[in-house]
Amino acid sequence: MTAFAPDWLYLREPADAAARATELLDPLRVHLAETAGVQPPHPAREGAAPRTPRGGFVIRDLGCGTGSLGRWLAARLPGTQHWILHDHDTELLAHAQAGLPDTALDGSPVDVVAEQRDVTALRAADLAGTSLVTASALLDLLTRDEVTALATAVVEAGCAALLMLSVTGKVELSPADPLDPAVAAAFNAHQRRVTDDGRRLLGPNAVDVAATAFERLGARVVRADSAWRLGPDQAELQRQWLEGWVGAAVEQLPGLRPVADGYLQRRLEPAAAGELHAVIHHGDLLVLPPSREVAA
Repeated sequence: MTAFAPDWLYLREPADAAARATELLDPLRVHLAETAGVQPPHPAREGAAPRTPRGGFVIRDLGCGTGSLGRWLAARLPGTQHWILHDHDTELLAHAQAGLPDTALDGSPVDVVAEQRDVTALRAADLAGTSLVTASALLDLLTRDEVTALATAVVEAGCAALLMLSVTGKVELSPADPLDPAVAAAFNAHQRRVTDDGRRLLGPNAVDVAATAFERLGARVVRADSAWRLGPDQAELQRQWLEGWVGAAVEQLPGLRPVADGYLQRRLEPAAAGELHAVIHHGDLLVLPPSREVAA
């Protein structure tokens, strides 16, 4: 799995939080309350206070990084929550475990444990007793077989899943540049590359592949768009994203190298001046067990 620096993950966290599809939360709360035997408030009722489920939920966050998804989600779900954080990087696990909130939406306690683990090796038996599997910016780093295995494990274990912020390959930059399409195509090819250990990553195909895998197993899948919308107040995030975006494109297609420096400079100058707007599209998935219905 790809390693990410904590500084980069913290820098992108506000953009991640703003992009996440909040419309998936009401059906998730309904499902969790129903599985706990509690009648939830109607999702459409403005200002309704969620009821506290009896007992508690076990939530496993796969590839947790610094814990940004847990920080965002724990305070938006009611009830006692037992979070189990999985990542291969012990430094990231330490950041994540220290950063999750202590209380849920309704004031119930939240506790956290961290486990260094290969998330691609999880199977249904490993998810026994789990209420919800979460992941953020993970699916596009997996292979087709790994996503299929994850879907099988989740469905066989009977738990829900909230899988957020997978890249979909669409980038909109304003003002436009003639090289935008070539750079985007090369970057997307890099996202689908074969790694040194022989794994072909799904990249922008991940959301479609995952949705199909879950649906074939009978799960109910709700899709939502999520996108970074980066404006003048996010110049540093724009800079780091642009450097990574162009760098990956050149790595994939070395023929871009003669024009890449000029292109990157044309992008960095308006970003620094607060004149560049970038929309980087992602997709979110809510997966509910086959026997459950999503409230309208």
